[in-house]
Amino acid sequence: MVFRNKGFSLHEREAYVKQLKDELSLRKYSSQTRKSYVYIIKLFLKSNKSAREFILDNSCKSKSTMRSFYFALKFFHENILNEKFVEIIPLPKSNHKLPIVLSRKEIKEMITVTNNLNHKLLLMFLYYAGLRLNEVRNLLWTDIDLDREIIHVKIAKGDKHRIVFLHPKLRELLCYFEDNRKGFIFISQRGKRYDKRTIQQIVTNSTKKTGIDKKVTPHTLRHSFATHLLEAGADIRYIQKLLGHRNLQTTQIYIHVANKDIKNLANLL
Repeated sequence: MVFRNKGFSLHEREAYVKQLKDELSLRKYSSQTRKSYVYIIKLFLKSNKSAREFILDNSCKSKSTMRSFYFALKFFHENILNEKFVEIIPLPKSNHKLPIVLSRKEIKEMITVTNNLNHKLLLMFLYYAGLRLNEVRNLLWTDIDLDREIIHVKIAKGDKHRIVFLHPKLRELLCYFEDNRKGFIFISQRGKRYDKRTIQQIVTNSTKKTGIDKKVTPHTLRHSFATHLLEAGADIRYIQKLLGHRNLQTTQIYIHVANKDIKNLANLL
């Protein structure tokens, strides 16, 4: 039986959305994916259109948005309606752009010009631990094991915990925070955890102070962490574990930006 998206009452739409939320939670989808899928399916149920018509109406949106629409509809049909998703819709391929990577000198300058100790510590966690933005803002003091010199990343993409080494420079700076080791590490003066915008702004401000002429985001420091490890000779599978990548293929993108082998080739000429 093919799902007919016609004339649902508000009560019926809410029932479907509740089922969707429950199923996404049970399957441990990330909070961002849950929000995205719920938003898309709400629009879909109100549209009274077929899946194909709904996607065509939104074809002016970005490639990544169109892919999100498709996979949200697929999940809804197969896991909520228990029916095969019969629509065959050509998906635009994602553009695989190479990540922007900073040099070690640029990273060092960013940290040096940042006088606020909290902000300096934030930059160091992004680079010396290779953490994602959301992982940094959710980091607790109890996640830091100074004796074993490790960081236990519990709030990670896909709900997968992982262990990251505690770099000596990070450990040294953490000693300045001995009196404030409770709850979240990054708390504003108002006593609230840093939001995403605050972290992005800290990185932007440090970049401007340094005069770096590149588009630098919190994730740029993570890219730099992985690339510098690879250039120094670290095994890519260890880097995969440190980054928390499920597939090695995701980590292999850093092979294309690491210049260790490129330099060796230049020496052949």
